Amino acid sequence: MAETIRGADILVRALKQAGVSRIFSLSGNHIMPVYDALLGSGIEIIHTRHEAATVHMADAWARLTGEVGVALVTGGQGHTNAVAGLPTALAGEMPVLLLSGHAPNAELGLGAFQELEQARMAEPVCKKALTASTAEALAQEVAGAIRLARSGRPGPVHLSLPTDVLDARIAPPTLRGPAAYAPAPMRLSAESAAAIAAAIAAAERPVVVAPPALCTPPGRAALGALAARLGLRVVAMESPRGLGDPSLGAFAQALAEADLVVLLGKALDFTLRFGRAPAIPAAARFVVVEPDAALLARAAGSLGDRIAVAALAGAAEAVAALTPAAAPHGNAAWADRLGQAIAFRPPGWAALAGAPDGPIHPATLCHALRPFLDASPDAVLVCDGGEIGQWAQSMLSGNAAEPHGPARIINGVAGAIGAAIPFALAARVARPDAQILCVLGDGTFGFHMAEFDTAFRHGLPFVAVVGNDAKWNAEHQIQIREYGANRTHGCELAPGTRYDLVAAALGGHGEYVTRAEEIVPAVERAFASGKPACVNVLIEGQPAPAIRMA
Repeated sequence: MAETIRGADILVRALKQAGVSRIFSLSGNHIMPVYDALLGSGIEIIHTRHEAATVHMADAWARLTGEVGVALVTGGQGHTNAVAGLPTALAGEMPVLLLSGHAPNAELGLGAFQELEQARMAEPVCKKALTASTAEALAQEVAGAIRLARSGRPGPVHLSLPTDVLDARIAPPTLRGPAAYAPAPMRLSAESAAAIAAAIAAAERPVVVAPPALCTPPGRAALGALAARLGLRVVAMESPRGLGDPSLGAFAQALAEADLVVLLGKALDFTLRFGRAPAIPAAARFVVVEPDAALLARAAGSLGDRIAVAALAGAAEAVAALTPAAAPHGNAAWADRLGQAIAFRPPGWAALAGAPDGPIHPATLCHALRPFLDASPDAVLVCDGGEIGQWAQSMLSGNAAEPHGPARIINGVAGAIGAAIPFALAARVARPDAQILCVLGDGTFGFHMAEFDTAFRHGLPFVAVVGNDAKWNAEHQIQIREYGANRTHGCELAPGTRYDLVAAALGGHGEYVTRAEEIVPAVERAFASGKPACVNVLIEGQPAPAIRMA
């Protein structure tokens, strides 16, 4: 009798062919055939407590490894939970493959168990969403999904897996080679590279901007090489606060003086104030390199004759082509002005280091955390959003384009909070020997606190420092700013909540800090514990830093 294998086995073989070594997953009825096929495959399952966490972990894995991150969840409500993580990966421009179990094709339209139009649900928040058709086509569909996730502007792709496709038995297919999973190249032509280099050389005050897709270790190295070639800082933008990103210092002030803005795959969107004055001078010209033809057309419609050069190409390919074509920029004064603006931090922050009296200021906390990142060359800083996240991004990391310093994973352009703990777990999986420091707020902690159990079960130690100000402080600050201090409500959390005890109850280590001098010893003990740890620090609820040079 001829050998046959299941669709689930074909899926696993295709993932192995693509180089997948980890899958972030939460089990469920529809995907039990896949779990069975994974036994002995060499692909490890990191089994989580919530489906959205699987997507966040796959996202962070992709950011640190450059590989496609794979999330595997069950159908129905498991899929709906996972979809919530897709916008962060989409805006973060990370190659993620969401695999969801699905009701059998033969029962669709008959009221099958947890039957939903899953692909239609995921479609608006990923590059493409589809449902596997047959076991015979499954390997090709997986290869196409991975290739698409990695091509052009990277991003998530969804593939639903009907149970009758997973259970069907067929003769083992011939799998396509590694090239089938590789990204489709979108090269920048030599002519376009030369034209961009000439435009930069002719400008008095050029600014070069890179996208989230290059805020990765290899991306940072490539941008560092381009910056060294030009003698100009290259700015990578991945924050939902756009020009208000405090890790960019006073960059917004320098950008307001630019006469040329070079977008190397960075979408012209709200983060750049759509290219409008006064954020960018009305007379400034633009170079737009864009991997998405629709977004290139959108930029052309917005900018009109302000575009000096336009090209359809990938961000990484554009940087690779432009670096050898470029020449050192001749305006040393502008290079200094740009560099100083990005590096600027208010002098008054230094006085907050070790400040022993009164409530703990976020800057005091960040000063205390800095040595833990400096001590580890392979360290990873994870920051969620919210006000405490902005303080940490400003004080604990440089701009994402810097080739040196800790790797950084933040909540990204989508602006949703809650991903920090899953991000930190995936960072530990990607870098088993690194120091993983995660900074988040007390509101954020509540989203995925159960993942401390995941970290404990899988032996994934990291240190989460919770800035506990007993409120949803970002929204609280909006209320103060927009409506007045007497109209703040609905943003309060219980004061002094013991998030450290939650972590300890789930198998981790907990520390509770109420005074500034306790921060360093508490963090030292947390790292020394070798467990997933929560250092719960009661802080003063300050607004995020708004940095401006005098």
